[in-house]
Amino acid sequence: MKRACLHQSRAVEREAHEEMPERAFAPSIDDDATWSDGPDTPHCAACEGIGWLRPKLPVGAPGYNQLIPCACTTIRRARRRLAQLQELSHIDAFQAQTFATFNRLVPGLQVAYQRARTFAQNPTGWLTLLGPCGCGKTHLAAAIAHAAFAAEQPALLVVVPDLLDHLRATYSPTSTVSYDQVFTHVREVELLILDDLGTESATPWAREKMYQLINHRYNHRLATVFTSNIRLEQLDPRVASRMHDPALPACIVTIQAQDYRRRPLTPDQRHRPTTPDEGAQGCLNKR
Repeated sequence: MKRACLHQSRAVEREAHEEMPERAFAPSIDDDATWSDGPDTPHCAACEGIGWLRPKLPVGAPGYNQLIPCACTTIRRARRRLAQLQELSHIDAFQAQTFATFNRLVPGLQVAYQRARTFAQNPTGWLTLLGPCGCGKTHLAAAIAHAAFAAEQPALLVVVPDLLDHLRATYSPTSTVSYDQVFTHVREVELLILDDLGTESATPWAREKMYQLINHRYNHRLATVFTSNIRLEQLDPRVASRMHDPALPACIVTIQAQDYRRRPLTPDQRHRPTTPDEGAQGCLNKR
């Protein structure tokens, strides 16, 4: 009887999983009915590979006769969520942009590198990187994301204009996810990295949505990284004020380095054929 109930639960879970869209910006990772055990699930001695347990409770006690996820299910969910966050962050596009490849010897980048490295080791509070285009802000932001994923810590790297496009797209009748799903998924992630803040369309709707997102993370003290190529006083005053709050803690770094993309080529670089590896090295600080 017990075994039949457990298998019936697994069948319901599979049915719920099959009804979900294959690709969505905001997958329902935390829903108990979202994920079912696949054929690649390793055998677990505690649940015998089923993925669920029935706690031994007195008859009539709260939770009696209810299934709870096994530890193996919790671990598997966390790994799936991490993989999905990596995909949503398009982290493969930033494969070369890590701390190891960052050229911190460029004048004006040492402080930003150290602050970003320190933040990545213990992602708490807010870190804001300001500076002109091409000075390495996005490289450092991507490096922080790489460090989080390497430590198996949930993180999401998103370009602000792209995020707003995702939110707008949820209003379409053909959208497979709702606005609330996307917005909640972004605002609640443990570490959020917002690239190119201030470059979004300055409409009242966009301004209000960004304020709602940032204010939520401010009130809940969620780790957040911002990059922007505009001055702090040009941002929404409500956002700029929160960026200065030392109680977060908050750290603002203004990068004075020049545009790395406009660097002059040496005679050797100008005439020597570029190998694929060298071409990748030449793009290390493109952002």
